[in-house]
Amino acid sequence: MVDHDLKSPFLSSQPSDLPHLILAVHDSDSSIEQSNNHNHIPNTSSRNPFEFIGSDGLFVPAPSTLDPFRNDTPNIEGLYELIKIVICLPIAIVRLVLFGVCLSIGYVATKIALLGWKDKHNPMPRWRSRLMWVTRGCTRCILFSFGYHWIKRKGKLAPREIAPIVVSNHVSYIDPIFYFFEFFPTIVASDSHDAMPFVGTIIRAMQVIYVNRFSPSSRKHAVNEIKRKASCGRFPRVLLFPEGTTTNGKVLISFQLGAFIPGYAVQPVIVRYPHVHFDQSWGDVSLGMLMFRMFTQFHNFMEVEYLPIVSPLDNCKENPAQFAKRTSHAIASALNVVQTNHSYGDLMLLVKASELKQVKPSSYMVEMAKVESLFRISGLEAVNFLEKFLSMNPDASGRVKFNDFLRAFRLRTCTLSEELFGFLDAEKNGSITFKQFLYGSAHVMKQPLFQQSCELAFAQCDTSGCNQISEQELGDTVRLAIPDYDEDEIHELFSIFDMGGGGSVSKDNFLSCLRLNPLLIALFKPCLVPRGSSQVDEGILEEIV
Repeated sequence: MVDHDLKSPFLSSQPSDLPHLILAVHDSDSSIEQSNNHNHIPNTSSRNPFEFIGSDGLFVPAPSTLDPFRNDTPNIEGLYELIKIVICLPIAIVRLVLFGVCLSIGYVATKIALLGWKDKHNPMPRWRSRLMWVTRGCTRCILFSFGYHWIKRKGKLAPREIAPIVVSNHVSYIDPIFYFFEFFPTIVASDSHDAMPFVGTIIRAMQVIYVNRFSPSSRKHAVNEIKRKASCGRFPRVLLFPEGTTTNGKVLISFQLGAFIPGYAVQPVIVRYPHVHFDQSWGDVSLGMLMFRMFTQFHNFMEVEYLPIVSPLDNCKENPAQFAKRTSHAIASALNVVQTNHSYGDLMLLVKASELKQVKPSSYMVEMAKVESLFRISGLEAVNFLEKFLSMNPDASGRVKFNDFLRAFRLRTCTLSEELFGFLDAEKNGSITFKQFLYGSAHVMKQPLFQQSCELAFAQCDTSGCNQISEQELGDTVRLAIPDYDEDEIHELFSIFDMGGGGSVSKDNFLSCLRLNPLLIALFKPCLVPRGSSQVDEGILEEIV
């Protein structure tokens, strides 16, 4: 063994073929550069560039590792499954014929039941409801054709007068088919279902409550209809899937509040699809493939459990959110699964990322229920931010580097752009994720002075007073923040604001652009904040006006 004293190194220096890393250290306004690849690394210790509108810093929760929409068996794998499909192909043909015949008979029966019925605001007449038993019988045969030869049930459905509303987890398109056969409820469904062949006619006979999830007025109308129909004993009981979309059944995502706002007792029901080789959940699998796999199974297992009734506390005056929380906890406990803050908005992000051919689409989910509660932004707005983020050309891991961030926002390397990137880079590792970008953008929009600052920024740019901003006026204002902006760079930045391409920017377009790109409000800080002041308060804003 070689003896070492305290002054000698433990490891002797060895020649290396690796390139040397040279760090050029400049003053506080300069950046650190790597000479071996010339990639700019921003100063991640920069101060908060949005203090002037009230921001006290950004906190981004750690990403969730759960994917509630992932199907475990999206592809046909394994010798056993292949042999089983080959053996079941003749059976599948018979099942397909049975499915088509039953669907046709049920459709005709439903058309007859609806023929001449115009008063759809009131409950369906009894003779028409009795005719729907034909369709319900056909529905059970359809379940049989899909391989659900028997369905295990546990517990009992409570009388309607005790629990007029039923809520259930949602795993597959089989769920509503089963409930249609089981107790012929009134359901709440997206208005897009009305145009679906066959299905649209059948759900109309269920006196469906249509809702456009992106329209506040439509959602309010749906809640009123739920309350009206639940309170009238002549209507069927109301069935809702409060998750708002299908999941893989391995987690329970956030609940929408439509079933809980009316304040009536609800009965939770859970469905399970035990499986070994074929996951029946409607995740990232096409409807055609899912039906084919069901037709080519010996038997598909389904279990339904009716849980104890959950009633609102405090004489029906319990907060709907708390009522929903207690109900979701009861369902999650019975399923023995965890609850997450994912929502339909996450599915929108997942679909958009898949459409744009991202390597890991699931990495763009952000648990939208939490984002919506914190920042009051919708799923559609989140999708817009995703499109902006993807325009920055993220790498395979879904992260964006500093230079790509600059190109997307038409910025150049400077102290301000480093501060903007450092504000988003919560991990301080030189790259940002979509979740960080979304949280940062939504955080800026939520600040109390954001909207007012946007309007004042327009007023400061509009030096001619004609309610239109020219490229020159925008450039003069932005150069207060970034003095060395050249004409080409100003032109590129102006193109972001000039949405219509008319050569000038109206106030509406200016405000819309800043709502789509809220981080750009930092460019206007010098014209909003007097020199020597670090923040904008109400008094300063009034002075500017």
